[in-house]
Amino acid sequence: MFVLVIAIVALLVLAAVAVLASARRRANDASGNVTGRLAGETRQRDREAAASATAGGEAAASAEARERSDATKGELVAAGAAPAVRTERQPVDEETIGISRRQFFNRGIVLSLALAIGAFGAAAIAFLYSKSTGGFGSKVQVDKNLKDVLAYTSEKKEPYYVPEARTYLVPYPVADVDAAKQVPQYEKIIPNMEQGIVAIYQKCVHLGCKVPWCASSQWFECPCHGSKYNRVGEYRGGPAPRGLDHFVMAISGSGGLTIDTSVVLIGAPLGTDTTEQGAEGPPCVGG
Repeated sequence: MFVLVIAIVALLVLAAVAVLASARRRANDASGNVTGRLAGETRQRDREAAASATAGGEAAASAEARERSDATKGELVAAGAAPAVRTERQPVDEETIGISRRQFFNRGIVLSLALAIGAFGAAAIAFLYSKSTGGFGSKVQVDKNLKDVLAYTSEKKEPYYVPEARTYLVPYPVADVDAAKQVPQYEKIIPNMEQGIVAIYQKCVHLGCKVPWCASSQWFECPCHGSKYNRVGEYRGGPAPRGLDHFVMAISGSGGLTIDTSVVLIGAPLGTDTTEQGAEGPPCVGG
């Protein structure tokens, strides 16, 4: 998350530098202060100076030409025909037109880049903000307290499912806590077990399928590849490499439950059987 924020800031800084560089280049083009390139006005003055330098040498020829022109005009006037009036066109500075075209494309590219980076940054920030305000990957408040959850599991003979946390809440026999303390993977959830409850991640540790509850066997049984786990998520069969993973829960003085789904605790290794709960009926998956 921190790396993503740094990347967004870096992209925004690069976009700002590009905009400033483009603006400075346009300013230099407008003032003519660009090394190795003359502005259109300067080039025009050079052309006029060159023309003035050759004017003296062409003076005689020009005088003779003017005399012939005047004579021709006089003849046309005498014949009743008005000479055509030639209107001189203002020379167009092609470089000025070129700069305007470049400015248009430069501004369009910079604007598009800024909009793209801005949209990406806004989406990333919104994503990070949503993760920090709730839902899976953060702390999830359970809508029932500890007493109500245990009453539900006792009455229904099934776990209490919290969809926002992708978690099953199941009772843990307090009498078996001593055996659980011998399992290093249970270290952080021992306080929850001592309160008679444990939070189990719904994801199968084999290939990630959601593991449903089997009411007949009173086990968790994965329909994808047949992995099986007892009531507290300990491995009982199939290709899974360990027991189901867990989450830590915070239990308030009034019994309120908060599941911390930001950290997944690795499940118990193969061979762990702290509750010694066998299948209580036919399996839902396999024979």
